[in-house]
Amino acid sequence: MGKGKHVIVVGGGAAGMMAAISARRLGAKVTILERNSRVGKKLLATGNGRCNFTNINTDLTYYHGANPEFAQSALRSFTADDTIRFFEKLGIAHKVEERGKVFPMSNQASSVLDVLRYELTELGVEVVTEAWVSEIVPKAAGFLLFLKNGEVYQGDRVIIATGGRAMPASGSDGSGYDLVKRMGHTITDVFPALVQLKLEGPYFKRMAGVKFVGTAEIIHKHRSLAKDRGDILFADYGVSGPPIFQISRRAGELLTAGKEGYLKLTIIDTFSKEELSKVMAKRFQIGSTKPVDFSLVGLINKRLIPVVLMEAGLHNLKRPVAELTREERARIVGILTDWRFKIRGTKSWPSAQVTAGGVDTREIEEETMESKLVKGLFFAGEIMDIDGQCGGFNLQWAWSSGFIAGRSAALEGALV
Repeated sequence: MGKGKHVIVVGGGAAGMMAAISARRLGAKVTILERNSRVGKKLLATGNGRCNFTNINTDLTYYHGANPEFAQSALRSFTADDTIRFFEKLGIAHKVEERGKVFPMSNQASSVLDVLRYELTELGVEVVTEAWVSEIVPKAAGFLLFLKNGEVYQGDRVIIATGGRAMPASGSDGSGYDLVKRMGHTITDVFPALVQLKLEGPYFKRMAGVKFVGTAEIIHKHRSLAKDRGDILFADYGVSGPPIFQISRRAGELLTAGKEGYLKLTIIDTFSKEELSKVMAKRFQIGSTKPVDFSLVGLINKRLIPVVLMEAGLHNLKRPVAELTREERARIVGILTDWRFKIRGTKSWPSAQVTAGGVDTREIEEETMESKLVKGLFFAGEIMDIDGQCGGFNLQWAWSSGFIAGRSAALEGALV
């Protein structure tokens, strides 16, 4: 394998490792500069430690950003099938689970990291750990990269794969934004995505730990902006769970823009409001002598019962069901099918799985991932203003953009 151009990859996460492998396979000399003591730290946390490394249903509808169409070229050039084949050749047998999520048969994220590290070693990629890049200076021919410890690296091309701000303990604390801003690039507003929501309300400590299968929606000015269904978990600050993560980006957009948003929860979503009214009427008729709180036992989680009733305006929870007025019954049904909370925020960066926002994609060539402002500078992964939903879509973006950036940086024709 020839030396080729010297490509320096800043950041040894998923996108950075893929970029390095892609460039090295095309003959480039490749160096990864990673600030942590080892590469791939964040990868170990994905998929609850199982590494949901792609999704067979990957398409543009699962991606967000100011210009999500930017991701189309990379996702078509290196598809989910390409990802599966890539890892199969490295030794990762895969399995497909619900909603198209793809996991290693081993159920271990460490397996995915192990084979990537092995491939880096086999290819002869130089991996420099505890290498904190403090400045990148474009020169007439190539780049100088200055490390905090005083060392200086020189390369022909540079790929920025430093991630965003989500999970800063993994090394992605947003410091990459400063590097690229100093080279003239624009960073859009960044905010946590795939994250829990903080809500206004007096009862969350009482409901903390209660989980139910239902529907969650983001509401703005009486319009539904995002909706998902699944396991929803109450916490002392608000709500968590996969559906909340999926719709949290729209909440973040509203908050960042200074707009008011509400979360609508449907605790019982297997009936329409009208159907549930009939079910409840029959239930109350059969158990007419029961106290109103006990009348809901077996229908919803017992810890939710007093809260639901108080939200519906009932304060004497021991009244016989027979004494409930039609309006009171309607309010109970209303809470069970349309319970609204004002969104006061999201959990912060350590809790977020991904960063929304990043390097403005209008400043990047979508077919090569090369900067339109600085020749020889490329981007890969989460640092760009592209983020995906839960389910393997963000890792697929890392693989796709990393593959394209590495390939483009290695090819002779990419350097003007």
